[in-house]
Amino acid sequence: MSLADNPIRSSLELALAQQRAAYFANPVPTLQDRKTDLRTLQRFIRENKQALCDAISADYGNRSQHETLLAEIFPAIDGIDHVLGQLRGWMKPQKRGVDWRNFFGARNRVIPQPLGVIGVIVPWNFPVNLSLVPLSYILAAGNRAMVKMSENSRHLARLLIERMPAYFPPEKLQFFDEVGGVGIEFSRLPFDHLLFTGSGATGRAVMAAAAQNLCPVTLELGGKAPAIVCDDFPLRTAAERILFVKCLNAGQICTTVDHAWLPHKRIDEFVHLAQQIVPAQYASLATPDYTSIIDERSFDRLLAALDEARERGARLVQLIPGPPFDRATRKIAPHLVLDAPPDCALLQREIFGPILPLRGYDSLIDVVDQINAGPRPLAIYPFSNDGETIAMLLERVMSGGVSVNDALFHVGQHDLPFGGVGDSGMGHYHGHEGFQTFSKLRPVFYQARWSSLKFMRPPYGRFADRMLAFLTR
Repeated sequence: MSLADNPIRSSLELALAQQRAAYFANPVPTLQDRKTDLRTLQRFIRENKQALCDAISADYGNRSQHETLLAEIFPAIDGIDHVLGQLRGWMKPQKRGVDWRNFFGARNRVIPQPLGVIGVIVPWNFPVNLSLVPLSYILAAGNRAMVKMSENSRHLARLLIERMPAYFPPEKLQFFDEVGGVGIEFSRLPFDHLLFTGSGATGRAVMAAAAQNLCPVTLELGGKAPAIVCDDFPLRTAAERILFVKCLNAGQICTTVDHAWLPHKRIDEFVHLAQQIVPAQYASLATPDYTSIIDERSFDRLLAALDEARERGARLVQLIPGPPFDRATRKIAPHLVLDAPPDCALLQREIFGPILPLRGYDSLIDVVDQINAGPRPLAIYPFSNDGETIAMLLERVMSGGVSVNDALFHVGQHDLPFGGVGDSGMGHYHGHEGFQTFSKLRPVFYQARWSSLKFMRPPYGRFADRMLAFLTR
């Protein structure tokens, strides 16, 4: 098939060529240029705040506006303020190296420069956060960007496609909807860097496509992030923090608490606390503060996982009074699951919903071994006031990130990198590392007037013998 026979690929190639030509015309935007772009992005968010909330809610069926403001709009606005405050320092060339060559006046520098055109593939669960927060680092690094939205974000994608051109020209920033195979063709484009956030299975396919162009990728995936509640930590506090995060966005967060480990003797107490905490926050499924499951396929998958666990002997504890689910609004009540079989779907697959399996332990070493036997998680959440216990868990269990005595909070720290490890992803963005991810850290050696190797050329003589003996002593 020729390029002309594939209009989707043709339009994407045209957009990429337009942005690349603009990059070559102005490869290193000034500090002021970049700050202008960041302030423009921030202005877009502020001026379209309600429209963004409404579009996301329409895509979900019902998405709590408070959650959108808290987890998407605020982090994007506040994150840009952080980048604006740090950008001058991030852009400065770094001095490197003091060794014998510098006695002759040579200098080493590392100069951060824009890569060019960055591709961003955005999931549906936090589509404003996961598009505009990376864009703040992409634009800060002086790049241009093409952003592909999820097929489950149709209302939001339409809004971004229609309104963003009033803020950024297409040669700087373009958004694309997922229609007619756009995603496949998008991942095949020869970007200068590609950022993907989504499932591990799709991430593998995206990485394979990008490899055909030797395009570097940052993969933000997911996994089964555990909370580990230790016996010394106040259980009510742990329960309140874990359940808040688990119910946020109805559990549809890659960094949410997937399951919780507790001492066997504390499980019943945790259940009792959960039965008090969650109904006080969500009186019923009908409350607009409780978010819908994104689509029918995900809704059915979660119900099937609950049914499987129940049929195989697990005990399900519903945490909101009334019906356990509402198919019309695609809402599922938060559930605790006790005694789930180790090989059931809830313990084998990332849950991505308002279901929290509780797992008991007698020894923390057993928990460490269980976690380490599986793929490395995107996050772990240890709860303990004992410094040695926390240090042991940090040393023995590798994960993408950690929040100690809470969950999820490490993601919202603007000066911390965010990223996975192993099956949960690769690479980082957020913080200084985000700026570096979308920059080429270019090494530059400035030779002195007199080369340090002036007297080290063939035919080698006695001086060369003495110098090499000195250097290799």
